[in-house]
Parts: sequence; C-alpha cells; structure tokens
Amino acid sequence: MALPPGALYLAPRVPQLLAPPAAVYATSYVARTHFSVPTPTWVLAIAYVLCYPLALAAYIQWRDFTIARDAAAAGAVMPPVVEAKWIGGLDLMRRAGSDFDQHILGYRLAQLAERYGYTFDFRALFRPRYSTSEPEYIKRILATDFQSYEKGPEFRFQMKDLLGTGVFAADGKLWKFHRGMTRPFFSRDRISHFDVFDRHAEAALNLMKARIAEGFPIDWQDLVSRFTLDSATEFLFGQDVRSLSAGLPYPPHTPLAARDAGAAAHPANRFAHAFLDAQLNSARRSRFTNAWPLTEFWRSRVDPSVQVMEEFIQPLLREALARKAQSPETKAEEAVEEGETLLEHLVKLTDDPQIIRDETLNILLAGRDTTAITLTMAGYMLAEHPDMHHRLREEILAKVGTNRPTYDDIRDLKYLRAFINEVLRMYPPVPFNVRFSTRSTVWPALSPGGQPIYVPPNTRCLYSVFIMHRRKDLWGPDADKFDPDRFLDERVTKYLTPNPFIFLPFNAGPRICLGQQFAYNEVSFMLIRLLQQVTAVRLRQEVDPANVPPPGYAVSPVTDGTDKVLIKSHLTMFVQGGLWVTMHEENVEGTN
Repeated sequence: MALPPGALYLAPRVPQLLAPPAAVYATSYVARTHFSVPTPTWVLAIAYVLCYPLALAAYIQWRDFTIARDAAAAGAVMPPVVEAKWIGGLDLMRRAGSDFDQHILGYRLAQLAERYGYTFDFRALFRPRYSTSEPEYIKRILATDFQSYEKGPEFRFQMKDLLGTGVFAADGKLWKFHRGMTRPFFSRDRISHFDVFDRHAEAALNLMKARIAEGFPIDWQDLVSRFTLDSATEFLFGQDVRSLSAGLPYPPHTPLAARDAGAAAHPANRFAHAFLDAQLNSARRSRFTNAWPLTEFWRSRVDPSVQVMEEFIQPLLREALARKAQSPETKAEEAVEEGETLLEHLVKLTDDPQIIRDETLNILLAGRDTTAITLTMAGYMLAEHPDMHHRLREEILAKVGTNRPTYDDIRDLKYLRAFINEVLRMYPPVPFNVRFSTRSTVWPALSPGGQPIYVPPNTRCLYSVFIMHRRKDLWGPDADKFDPDRFLDERVTKYLTPNPFIFLPFNAGPRICLGQQFAYNEVSFMLIRLLQQVTAVRLRQEVDPANVPPPGYAVSPVTDGTDKVLIKSHLTMFVQGGLWVTMHEENVEGTN
C-alpha cells in the first residue's frame, strides 16, 4: 500500500523529530552530575518542546551570519529582504495566494520591485528566495553561468507526479540525454510541414462558424486549446485525442449550456480537464516550498488527473513498444525519418517506457499550452485593436490571398511576426520561472559604484520575464502599451538590439525552447487561416459576469490598467473563464 504524500515527506524526518535536541541532554546531564539535581520527566518534556524553536532560531541566525560572512569575503552584499510581519514570512505566502485571485499577474512582484529594486529576497519559511527581473542576472542564470543553476531537487519533487524525469524537470546528464533525443525531431524540415495544422485549423474554424451562425459567442481560448491539443497529440503520438470532436461549450447562463455537462464525459474533454487540473495543482505546490506534501497529506491532488491522462498515453506507448519488438532490425539512430512521430522516434532510442512517457508528456505540455495561450492573447488583442486586425488582414490577403500558407509565406509576413512578438512580450506564456543555485556565485553590479549580489548555494532564484518585458527603462516609456511596430521601427535598434536578453519568451541559453520555430509556425498558420476569413473580432466577456475583472484588478506598476480579462498562471498563462468573443465574416455576421 502506497504511503500518502504527507507521510512520505515526514518519514525521513521522523528520527530528527524524535531525537531530543542536544540542549536537552546537556541541561539534564549538568543538573544530574554537577548539582545532584534530579530532572523530573515534565521538565524534560517542556525543555524538549522549547528547544526546537530555540534551536531553529539559533540555526537561522548562524546560517544568515555565515552567508553574510561569505558574501563579504566575495566582495558582495545580500539583496534587500522583503519585510514580513509574521514569523517565517507566512503573511507573504498568504498574500501571494490572495493576489492570485484579486490582482493581475506579477502585481506583488512589481509592487515589491518599486520598493526594493528589481532584485530582492522574498523569504518563505525562513529560506532565502531571490526574485529578479534584471536581464543581466537572468542572462547569467540561463546562459553565461549556466552550470551554476539547475531546476533542482525541490522543483522535481514538486513536479514529479506530472513531469516525471522529463526534459523540463531533469538536470545534468539526464537532461542532456532527454534533450539529445528530442532535438532532431524539431528540425526545419519537419516544422515546415503544415498538414497537421491545416487539418485541425479547418476543423476548428468550421466549429467556430457554425456556433456563431447559431447566434452565440465562442470561447476562443477553448477553441484554440482544442486545436493545439489535437495538433500536438497527433504530431507527438500519431493519433490525436479528437478534442474538437467533443464540440464547443455554450456561454454560461444560457439554456443550451446544460448540454455541456454531458460533454464533460467525452474522453477528449476528460483528458483536457485532467491536463489542466494536473498543472494547477502542481503549480500550487510551489507556494509551500518543499513542505507542500503537508497540504496533500492523505492523497495527492495531482495523481487522479495524471491517471486520466495515462488512459490515453499508455495504450499508444505499449503499441509502439510492441511494434519495435516485432521489428528487431530497428536501428537506434537519432535521424528522424519522414512522417515519424516523436513517440516512434523515442522508441527507436530507448526501451524504457517511463523515459518515453515522461518525455512525450513534457513536450506535450510545452507544445500545447504555450501555443494555446499565445493564440488566446492574440485573439484578445485583435478584439482590442481593430486597426491592427485590419492591417494584418491586408498583409495576409496581399501576400497569401486565400491560399494555404507556406513556410516562405510565414517568413515574409513581417507585421504578423511583429504582432506575435508583441503578444509574446506583453503576455509571455511562461511568465515566471525558477532555478536553484548549485554553488555560491556573485551577480555583478549593474551600475558604476553599485555592489555585486551574493547568491548562496541551493538558493531558489525566481525570474520573471513578465515583469522584465514591461519595464519602461528597458523598453521605453510606452512599454505597457501593446504596439507591434516596436519590433519594426527604430525602437528595435534603440532597445532590443543592444540588449537581446530583455525579450525571452522562449528562454535562452542551453535550455532554450527546442520548439520555438514550431510554435511560431503553428500560431502564424492559425492566425492566417482566421484572418483570411474573419473581418472583425468583438470581446464578449459579459456573457459570464463572474469572469469580468473587479475594479482595480489590472492596476499595477507594469500594466496600464486596461486589461478586461482575468489573466492567471499555473505552469503557463491562461485566461480564467475563457475568452468569449464573436467573430464576423465577410458574408456572414454573427448575431447576439
């Protein structure tokens, strides 16, 4: 019988908890041997209890002293520590949870950056946790000092139920092994083949037009999530989950919305919902550092969702391994054959079902969710900026017409690429990321006369591209405004060219996203197909009042306060409650 998560967390720590602190032994020994004073059991019990907080306080003081001493020896200083009112920074942890519901992404980090600077120590449960939005420090973490940072055991502990040992959780030799297996699959020759995109884009847009013809808005986020899920699962497994066949949801509070309850049992919907729940619950664990099992003491919140996903993955995995067993002449070569899926490619390289499962699920997470949120926010910006919609449509019709776009077409659509880049700047799919330092290191001073910052070993380093992408000192005074032309005019040479690390939607360095060009192609392809047919997009969030942001929600030091949707994040960004819109075609106009 498997132990519950909380028990697994406590088991290795029981000896430490049961062993009386040295101070208890010392006090009892001195009293008995030097003063002939008997030590009652109740005195030992009280001393036993009181010694733990005293020992913890002493340990924290000693640790902070040694870190400060090492920092001074390195000619550096510690970053400013965020002031906490409750012991262990519990108030900061509690506030982080409430911010998720009440404020836009990055609200608290941006607020703290105004007070402490863009690098500070946000302590939780007495442990240093650095937060930075400085491109120079992010560059060191991801590239120039790559060997000093890793995902770390704490991240793997948090994500093990979902990601296992896949490429996004692995470090060292195991990470190199996973990345080496996957890299050949994302060559230009493969990512320029658009058959998969075209088939699922056509199905998605037909569903959209049918629903609008009924007179209802559509949830654009739901639609593109189905499109990217079907595309990704076919691309990776050779068989898609057919989520588009499950149909689209009706707006809440309408008579037909009751039909959606029955659709929840559809296998594709079960997979999609389980995928979302697994990510939400995995991300939730980070709030409690490595003590998260205590919040899931009796059962894992992630396992049930993963089991639903396994119902789809495992049969495909067993089938692929069986085919390999029947073809012993299969060579373990890295070259990817024409038409080969990622699953088939991995099976050539290893017989370990766990490695194959973990890697395909990791790539599915990256290939589906990041592209889905980019398309979601692209639709949001089309609704908010009709002038940009018109300009994009003109460029597409002039260069592509109504034909299926090719790789060269996508490369030549300069304004479309700038539009996508601006979506990625304002709404990066992974707004926050984390690494752990493997050894002590020093971040350099950022200005003459400034002081370097010391990073102790095993320090959690959170970096936020969401904050960095909106900094006015990096992007100019209009950094909080959506403007694709910043990637086409003189602002490119003024801001981006001298410091390319201010724009990192796909990370950088050795762990840069392998599927970067794949994502650009998929997003571009879907937007081209959409804009070839749709003349206008109108935001309709009012169909569900619960999804309309409360007053002041979007107010933040790095936003202009105009966002009309609830933007949230698990491992990637998403819009809570969906993005409800109506779309208008040249000859058919959606009604209310």
